[in-house]
Amino acid sequence: MRFVGKRLMLFVAALIGLSVLVFVMLRVLPGDVAAVIAGTNATPERIASLRAELGLDKPLVAQYGDWILGLVHGDLGVSAIGGKSVAQQVAARAGVTFPLIVLSLLIALAIGLPLGCAAVLTRNHHLRGLFHGIAIVAGAVPALWGGLLLILLFSRGSGLLGLLPAQGFPDDGWSAPMRAFASLILPALTTGITAGASIMRYTRAAVGDMASSQAVDMAMACGMTRRQAVLRVALRLATPQLVSVAGLTFAQMVTGVMVVENLFALPGLGAMLVTDVGNRDLVAVQSELFLLAAFFLLLGLVVDMTHRALDPRLKASGVVSGKVNA
Repeated sequence: MRFVGKRLMLFVAALIGLSVLVFVMLRVLPGDVAAVIAGTNATPERIASLRAELGLDKPLVAQYGDWILGLVHGDLGVSAIGGKSVAQQVAARAGVTFPLIVLSLLIALAIGLPLGCAAVLTRNHHLRGLFHGIAIVAGAVPALWGGLLLILLFSRGSGLLGLLPAQGFPDDGWSAPMRAFASLILPALTTGITAGASIMRYTRAAVGDMASSQAVDMAMACGMTRRQAVLRVALRLATPQLVSVAGLTFAQMVTGVMVVENLFALPGLGAMLVTDVGNRDLVAVQSELFLLAAFFLLLGLVVDMTHRALDPRLKASGVVSGKVNA
């Protein structure tokens, strides 16, 4: 409980510092949302009226206080450009972005874990070189180029096979689950293949280190084959490291899918953020950036606690350090 309490206190402190950083950095940027809304031919009086209407004429401390108070009550504000609730827009866009990230991570794990374990188990030098080459090539392919290649191969209309849609998302969203899922397959493959190459390298390194440990030797001495010992013992011992890698990969995909969303014309958080930044919509951008960064912090907290729960050595070290401090 002491460990959880400390992590939660650090999480709250990081959120407060993050909110200040996002608020200040956006105010440093040039431009004025009131001037954007008013248009190029607007009079100074009209711009001043819009600034007062949007609350931009208040002191920065008062603006920050109003924003934080709204966040505490679940109110992310109203878009200055479209006049729509930011919370509703984020919820609608998250219904595209987060299923895409989850599907991409599942593809990455389905590629990285088996191939990483296979690279450790094989004794054939040629196969090891092949696995090594696959990891390097797949990890070095840019997402934009890989997505274009998948479109040329599998997309309907312009692709060679014409199996999957390559542009857009159903207007009725997940009420048509099969069409919505089909529209995410190519974007998820684009992100998942590259991430899978990274997970493959981490898996090969982590499981390879454990495969040469005394625990695997003891398992083989008890009657297990090398394959059984690697998959049952070494992989289990490497699980805490792999959980951390999977969590970091998931967090990186939050920003990585922005390019993919633009390529496949998906109405996700990435497209929304790019549009709002271009329109200088401070109310929407600051809430969107804060939520994305808070998600990074929350994911790090979950990974940290999961890592500690899976690795008894961390608990033991905490008990020993507590006794020493006492």
